[in-house]
Amino acid sequence: MMEKADKRDRAALFRARLSEALALAGATQSALARDIGVDRSTVSQLLTGSGARLPNAQVVAECARALGVSADWLLGLSERPESAARIVADAFRLTEAPRALVDQQIFDWHREADGYKIRHVPAALPDMLKTREFLVWEYAEHLGRTAQQAINASEERLDWMRKSASDYEIAMPFYELASCAEGSGYYAGVPRDIRIAQLERFERLAGQLYPGLRLCLFDAHRLYSAPLTIFGPLQAVIYLGSNYLAFRDTERVRVFTAHFDQLVREASVPARDLPAHVAGLLAEVA
Repeated sequence: MMEKADKRDRAALFRARLSEALALAGATQSALARDIGVDRSTVSQLLTGSGARLPNAQVVAECARALGVSADWLLGLSERPESAARIVADAFRLTEAPRALVDQQIFDWHREADGYKIRHVPAALPDMLKTREFLVWEYAEHLGRTAQQAINASEERLDWMRKSASDYEIAMPFYELASCAEGSGYYAGVPRDIRIAQLERFERLAGQLYPGLRLCLFDAHRLYSAPLTIFGPLQAVIYLGSNYLAFRDTERVRVFTAHFDQLVREASVPARDLPAHVAGLLAEVA
């Protein structure tokens, strides 16, 4: 008896959800019938029948396709009406990105997440912590944007971070600051006095803004991370170079958060030790 009752309930739910999907799509019974290749009377029976019998799988699949919902939702097997393709499409999206992370889109995401903890793995040195002279060298020589645009954006972000209710945690590869100090790799060609001033700014801000800003260094020989920003529980964004790949579904945000937290747990230089580490680099350069 229970099995029969379950079948009736599922059949009733199918009829209710088919009717709901039809109304949301703004389609008529006749239009649906034409789209799925059946008589109008068949659609009418699907909507108004009272038995425990469900339509065959082909009819259910065609109804789902025509109305833009999932077959599982029509059958009561899911609470999400979106099709699998729509769920995947909504779970992440590509957004055009400039060459570096000083841009309006990333700042808008920061403000959206105000009050949440923000976790960040920068592509190089964090733009909002760079000196004006460093930004002039970087943008004027390489990135095709005016240095003043970069300076204004960097200062705006730093000012936002000082006033924000968000905790801000940054994890960088150990070699990044070392390369800056040495003037090697990406930082080849940066004048020595600019590199020294940049390291001094890092040392100063790391002390002034702690613990609201925590910056640690991880060993890239043991751990790797793509450039990444996690905006609390709202979304995780990977920087690809010409695009951001933004994930908003809860499970993926949790996975990226766990990845970042591992970088922090296993950091070679934890945030509280960063000023002393930078002081050591400055001593070597000087």
